[in-house]
Amino acid sequence: MTTHFSTQTKTAAVSLLHRISTFFHHHPTMGLALLLAIPLLWLGLVYLGSLAALLLQSFFKLDDYTGQVVREFTLDTYKQLFTRSNMDIVLRTAAMSTAVTLACALLAFPISFYMARYASRASKIAFYIAVTLPLWSSYLVRVYSWKLILAKEGVIGWFFQAFGLQGVLDAILAVPVIGGPSLSVSMYGTFFAFVYVWLPYMIIPTYTALERVPRSMLEASADLGARPLDTFLRVILPLAFPGVVAGSIFTFSLTLGDYIIPGVLGNSAFFIGQVVLTQQGTAGNIPLAAAITVVPMIIMTIYLFIAGRLGAFEAL
Repeated sequence: MTTHFSTQTKTAAVSLLHRISTFFHHHPTMGLALLLAIPLLWLGLVYLGSLAALLLQSFFKLDDYTGQVVREFTLDTYKQLFTRSNMDIVLRTAAMSTAVTLACALLAFPISFYMARYASRASKIAFYIAVTLPLWSSYLVRVYSWKLILAKEGVIGWFFQAFGLQGVLDAILAVPVIGGPSLSVSMYGTFFAFVYVWLPYMIIPTYTALERVPRSMLEASADLGARPLDTFLRVILPLAFPGVVAGSIFTFSLTLGDYIIPGVLGNSAFFIGQVVLTQQGTAGNIPLAAAITVVPMIIMTIYLFIAGRLGAFEAL
């Protein structure tokens, strides 16, 4: 009796699953909608909802007398963005993001080119491990390691002293705006740490784009009498450029919003991420923090539009 009941239950379950499967087979759109329901719900409510709340907060203002947020629509908070100090912060952050992106591109391209064209299978695996190995460790550990490396008593300071180049180091640190007491307390240190941390995000997309370049096109270019330099400039570089642009999306955006590296390294000059953290956490000025956050969002929207026109998303 028990065996018969168990058999009937299993048969009913199989029959139900079969009917459900048949239903979704005949209604593929509904099946797709069901699969996308939870991700779209997360994207719509949690992600886009948070951005909408952030944008709404930016149109409020902080009462200077009570310190309370006045929940009335106003553009006063956005007017504060156009002060000299805030504009300097935006320009400084954008300039650092651009410099880091260019440096990562110059360093990543030769590595990616060798990986795609000359490295053996075993060498490619070794390169992959070498490129991604820093990502396996803690972000904070890597940043603080650079603080020790760039300090006066660090390896780089010892190198300049050992080879009698202390005067050169002092001249580098004496440069206004970007200099400082040591490399770890200057824009140089911030720049070096940014390049080190984000470089893998440039290498991988560039390598992927270079690997997609057909060898037949290179052979055809050589058959037509083109010199290696001409082949590189007119064939390889244009085809790999979308990959470089795709990598620049990561390096530029990550630098634009980072607040840890400028806080650990660098001088007292603020970046956008630090201002947001200070206004939201220390000052409690959430409307101004939200308004400042809108700035990198606008910059990245423009950047992504240009990157899309350059074919970057096809290289991702």
